[in-house]
Amino acid sequence: MAASFFKYASVSVAAVVGLYAALLGLLTTSIFQSHAVYLHAIQMTWFKDLNVPESFGFLRNQVTPFSIKTPDGEQLYAWHVLPGELYRKHELSLVAEPAGHVSDITSRLAFQLLRDDPEARLVLHMHGAGGTVGSGYRVPNYRALSAGQPGKIHVLTFDYRGFGRSTGSPSESGLIFDALAVVDWAMNVAGIPPSRIVVFAQSMGTAVSIAVSKHLALQSPPVVFAGTVLVAPFSDVATLVSTYRVAGTVPILSPLARFPWLFKALHHFIVDKWPSKDRLAEYVRANERNEQDYRLTVIHAKDDYDIPWSHTPVVFWHAVNASVPAGISHDELELIKLDSRRDLGAAGTVMEWKTDHGVIREEILETGLHDVIMGYPVVTMAVMRSFEAADPSFKC
Repeated sequence: MAASFFKYASVSVAAVVGLYAALLGLLTTSIFQSHAVYLHAIQMTWFKDLNVPESFGFLRNQVTPFSIKTPDGEQLYAWHVLPGELYRKHELSLVAEPAGHVSDITSRLAFQLLRDDPEARLVLHMHGAGGTVGSGYRVPNYRALSAGQPGKIHVLTFDYRGFGRSTGSPSESGLIFDALAVVDWAMNVAGIPPSRIVVFAQSMGTAVSIAVSKHLALQSPPVVFAGTVLVAPFSDVATLVSTYRVAGTVPILSPLARFPWLFKALHHFIVDKWPSKDRLAEYVRANERNEQDYRLTVIHAKDDYDIPWSHTPVVFWHAVNASVPAGISHDELELIKLDSRRDLGAAGTVMEWKTDHGVIREEILETGLHDVIMGYPVVTMAVMRSFEAADPSFKC
């Protein structure tokens, strides 16, 4: 009996090891790696039509589906979401318009309410991996983004290339290209200046938003938004895969950490590296050097089992370190946190680092998971702080 048990056990172990080795082999290929990183094939809205936003709980024509063309010819599927109070004021006119995807959004009342109101504000929403603009907790997220001023704050969200109804295939350079095209639409078609725009990003979207923000900050003249809100960011893909666990339990590469040479060798196969912590540091340095006002908020929940919250202190330190001419060590910042960090009990902790030009804020929540947090009031507050910092007269 014992011999049979050990025989079957050894066969099972060998099978598991074989499957794991096969998975590692597949992860070194660009196509499989792309699907593993972006999860763009997982729609999560298969039984709903994105062109019928009402099926996701919106009012008739509260959302206008349309497309944005990128310079390289891709078509990005997008939603323009009207804030509730503004919708109420124009409900009869909005309901009278045809519903569904529009080829010319500039002809629609919703767009005109955005473009023609000098007090309108816009949140550019960059979602995480997998799904579409209508998936999961993204819909309540849009409501949270505009809740601070439901008569003024519009939301523009879109699917990257290869996601949902957008054309093309995802890649690091491609997603950055997509986000730049959306920024261009917001500023040059909708006519919203950067001072009235806040970028909100979650998970993988934080990497996209950081890359775009850095790119624009390095332009001449620089372009800097009223604020950037990052929820559940990661420092870079190499670090992420070393800590990532499927469903919070099944590790991907962490078992190889005990073999540093093998672990390091696999890093060379990573195609899209997304070095967010380094790009964020460049963004901060550029703003400090150019004396541009900026506001950066980083939010993470301790019970996030998709991206461990330990990534946020690393991202925060890189941003703070870049704001100090002589630099500051991670340990030095942690000591400062002990004296300056506010303990909010069950609501978590808050730390703000201020310079002559910027505010870098770290919020660590006790709960919120990876996605649920997007509908929390902490998101509403972060957006409002950014808009009010850019324009103190903009209040509820």
